[in-house]
Amino acid sequence: MSAPALSHSDPEPSVAELIAARPHLAMHAFDGLVLEGVPLARIVAELGTPVWVYSAGTMRARLASLTAALAGLDAHIHYAVKANDHLAVLRVFAGGGAGADVVSEGELRRARQAGIAPGHIVFSGVGKTEAELRMALAEGIYQINIESPAELALISAVATSMGRTARVALRINPDVDAGTHAKITTGKAENKFGVPYEQAAALYAHAASLPGVEPVGLALHIGSQILAMAPYRAAFARAAELVRTLRAQGHTVSRMDCGGGLGIGYRDEPGGSPAALAGAMRAAFGAMDLTLMVEPGRWLVGPAGLLLASVVLVKGEDRFVVIDAAMNDLIRPAMYDAWHGIVPLAAGNAVGAERLVDIVGPVCETGDTFATGRAMPPLRPGARLAILDAGAYGAVMSSTYNARPRAAAVLIDGTPKLITPRQAIEDLWSSEIVP
Repeated sequence: MSAPALSHSDPEPSVAELIAARPHLAMHAFDGLVLEGVPLARIVAELGTPVWVYSAGTMRARLASLTAALAGLDAHIHYAVKANDHLAVLRVFAGGGAGADVVSEGELRRARQAGIAPGHIVFSGVGKTEAELRMALAEGIYQINIESPAELALISAVATSMGRTARVALRINPDVDAGTHAKITTGKAENKFGVPYEQAAALYAHAASLPGVEPVGLALHIGSQILAMAPYRAAFARAAELVRTLRAQGHTVSRMDCGGGLGIGYRDEPGGSPAALAGAMRAAFGAMDLTLMVEPGRWLVGPAGLLLASVVLVKGEDRFVVIDAAMNDLIRPAMYDAWHGIVPLAAGNAVGAERLVDIVGPVCETGDTFATGRAMPPLRPGARLAILDAGAYGAVMSSTYNARPRAAAVLIDGTPKLITPRQAIEDLWSSEIVP
């Protein structure tokens, strides 16, 4: 029995609707799917698949949109490096005036390598090591976000031993549900992040008494892929109240790090609104004489990236479309049940009677599945596909599981430029030692 025909009640967007919702993409009759005017089939012809492709123009446009939304506020954008830490990507955002939000020594070093000044870097994260704190202080970065009393004690000791003063913001846990996937919610009381709201005022006062520490403000981050503004408004209201409390107690509070988490539309729905986020920040903090920060990652880079793949074979009476990309390349569907649009590269493959199919990878895991019951035009071996909105938490989370080499990557910035060569098979074991 062949794959079932599409039900008209299926709510998922069509191939045409997916492309129409993304102004950086277009389907040309002869060139097929193009990104920034570059036919993606040409990249595949040269480099093969799987291959990552990023649009520098899309990144710049989104950064400019967010910057415009924040106009009138004393607000600074710090790109969340964890979303995509490629040096070429970091250079694009650095060139647009963004700083960096980092969560490890490696990310800090990447940001510096990409030309981001120490004074534009914020160090977040729940488990910074002594070595990482020493490096951050030696670099003289803008701010370190403290997440616990133990970390505060450690940074006081480290800064004092170095003869430095650490500018710190206290990350609070406002106990606000971001309304997103449980694995990417970070602002609820049961999450590991931040200081419990009820303990924050006392810990801020304690920080002010410690040697080597200068508390400068508060920070929060309630989760990722947030589309509604209600969670932001609730978290910002709690933070603003704490600022007032601390100031009433005589403490200096000059900065408010509002975190990131603004979501994107993975289907054809609108993503999170920079204007609405700026409005929530303005309503909560606009009259409080605070320097504000935002730490977007996915919103800036997610829509700018594609993962291109080829159909290897079709099996199970046309039910399973097996492609040469896998969960080791893009793990989000396996890890989060994430939905990504999938579009044929050839115009001829984007039309025809749609059938419900499962699009799967070759890795020996049932979870190596990109789409289940997805309505697609007929696909045959050799057909090329683009997995959309893969610029964030894609290549940066990839691995060599099943001894699969890491994919090549291309940046389209006027013309396509290779930014990561495909990993050679021999490189999979080149650093291994057999005693």
